Amino acid sequence: MPALKYGWPDSHYICFPYETRRTGIYAAGCVRAPNDVDACQEDARGAAMKAIQCVEMTSRGVAVHPRAGDVSYPDFNLQKCTQCKRCTEECPFGVLNEDEKGTPLYWATRCRRCGVCLGACPERIVSFKDYKVSMVASMIKAVEVPDEYDEKPRILALMCENDAIPALDLVGQHRLQINPFVRVIPVRCLGSVNTVWVSEAVSAGYDGVLLIGCKYGEDYQCHFIKGSELAFTRGENIREKLKQMAMENERVELHQLQISDYRRLPEIFDKFMEVIDEYGMNPFKGM
Repeated sequence: MPALKYGWPDSHYICFPYETRRTGIYAAGCVRAPNDVDACQEDARGAAMKAIQCVEMTSRGVAVHPRAGDVSYPDFNLQKCTQCKRCTEECPFGVLNEDEKGTPLYWATRCRRCGVCLGACPERIVSFKDYKVSMVASMIKAVEVPDEYDEKPRILALMCENDAIPALDLVGQHRLQINPFVRVIPVRCLGSVNTVWVSEAVSAGYDGVLLIGCKYGEDYQCHFIKGSELAFTRGENIREKLKQMAMENERVELHQLQISDYRRLPEIFDKFMEVIDEYGMNPFKGM
């Protein structure tokens, strides 16, 4: 059973109670963490309910967690695959093996539909029926970008659906003000963000791009284990894209956010707008 710090199973106490990285394997009691008798009994009930849910949902061919009920699977256009191995190396759940040439081999029963493989692939050969590079690119282009002379900047925020988007909902529920120049597009995970989306946004005239995902680290919060962390490690690819377009690196920022930190969100938007004001409008506007 995969383990993290101190040898305990990697079941986060908020996001993954009783769960491990292997769908259908659940940890309870002192296997999961030090517990007394009452806590062990509660753990046993919780793990049993998770197991029942797993059997019921897999019998219908849908995802168990964290995208419960999802019926989509990644589709690989292997004719365009360059065997770069990025998808097999970055998948958090060991879904992809390789043949002798390095071509990915898909193991469907382990997949949690996070889209990390979609974000990793430089050739864009990975797609889901309801989530693909071209779909999000179309959403980016569909947003109205004001003309340079309107003096109305436009910021794109790609936010993960597990922590960042719920945090945005809480901002609304608490009637907090957010910057009117920001437009939000939800993504499955920050790890599913393909660098093409950033270059598409800059080319479309957006003045800046915010990438906001779950907290990561030893006490991880990311629902997909390391999706948020992968987005940060791919920052060099984003910087290279901006360099090719002769754009400032400061026009793209990455942030970690827990649901409980929702009050930080308006501050993140406002501070980023200050940066954009300093660098001025995107020169690609109107092109």
